[in-house]
Amino acid sequence: MHRRAIASLGLFVLAAAHTGCVTALVAFQPENIGVETIVITTTGADGKAYERVLSPIDEDGQLFVAANHWPRAWYQRALANPYVQVRRDGKTTDYRAVPVSEEERERLLEESGFPLVAYFFTGFAPRQFLRLDPR
Repeated sequence: MHRRAIASLGLFVLAAAHTGCVTALVAFQPENIGVETIVITTTGADGKAYERVLSPIDEDGQLFVAANHWPRAWYQRALANPYVQVRRDGKTTDYRAVPVSEEERERLLEESGFPLVAYFFTGFAPRQFLRLDPR
C-alpha cells in the first residue's frame, strides 16, 4: 500500500508539472528576492494596466525579458499591445516590446541559462523572449 501511495504521488507530481499546475505554486515572483527584478506594465484590451515582476536579461546594452511560466497573460498582452512601461531601480521607462527572431531566441536560450529544475517547476513551458526597445 505504501509503494502504491508513493507511486501515485510521483505520477501526480509529474502530471502537475506537465500541465503547469506546479507553476501555480511558484508563478509569483516577488520584488526584492535577492536578484534584480523589474516591473513590466502591460495594457489589456480593456485598457486596464497590469503589472508583472520579471527578471531582466541585459545583453550587450539591450534589455530582454522571458516568459518562463505557463501563466503568461502579461506576454500575450505585450504581443497584442507592445507599448509597455518598465520600472527599474525606481525609474519608469517606456518601451516597445518586440518578439525576438528565432536566431535571437536560440542565442538567448544558450546564453541566459535556465536549469533543468527550473523547467520542471515551470511546467516545461517553452521560453519565449521579448526585446524591449526604448521609445
